[in-house]
Amino acid sequence: MKLSCNDEKVNELNQTIKSAKKVVFFGGAGVSTASGISDFRSEKGLYNIKSKYGTSYENMLSHEYFFNHPKIFYKFYKEQMINKSAKPNLAHIALSEFEQNYPNKLTIITQNIDNLHQSAGSKNVLELHGSVYRNYCLKCGEFYDVDFILNSKDLPRCQKCGELVKPDVVLYQEQLNEGILDAAIKACIEADVMIVGGTSLMVYPAAYLIQYFHGKTLIMINKQVTQYDSYANYVFYDDITKVLPLLLK
Repeated sequence: MKLSCNDEKVNELNQTIKSAKKVVFFGGAGVSTASGISDFRSEKGLYNIKSKYGTSYENMLSHEYFFNHPKIFYKFYKEQMINKSAKPNLAHIALSEFEQNYPNKLTIITQNIDNLHQSAGSKNVLELHGSVYRNYCLKCGEFYDVDFILNSKDLPRCQKCGELVKPDVVLYQEQLNEGILDAAIKACIEADVMIVGGTSLMVYPAAYLIQYFHGKTLIMINKQVTQYDSYANYVFYDDITKVLPLLLK
């Protein structure tokens, strides 16, 4: 069923969500665009912007490119992937407030690496693709924060052993963290209500998570059509910052 923010069914869905035993929210880049962070596959997304580095930005976010061209990777990474000025928007805040009002009910699964859910106050967050705010030495595992990366004049190298420091983000050709993926699958299996928002559902294996949901109510929120819309009970083709606060109020 296609719904709008003004539909009377929204209030009924609000009650369904609040009465559920377990709720899972699965979000993508579209959750953070209102915070000034670019998405990837929309018309104005990162992958559709002409690269100034002689190869596509999508290719630059690969494991192979990182290790073969680390200096260029980090120049691009600092310019395009880190945005410390970004603040949580109404979608992040609605999720955080719902978690506070209904403890132990909500699990957030995000493909985003921007830390905005945590900045909004959410605690139960599973970051499928890591975070730009965490970085580790490839040799000894020493942790470094985002400022260490930003302030590195050349390649960021470990202060203990001198090895390259890598962002704790999952690049193309890399596997997801098995523990986080298992926890996400478990959350989807146990949920009565699943809300999917701001994602094209074109990135795998993350997009497969929707197939683990066997609860009663699946809600999709996205500006564009996705290949999984037919799976949903309710679909909103609208701005997630408008829809989520109504569903979770």
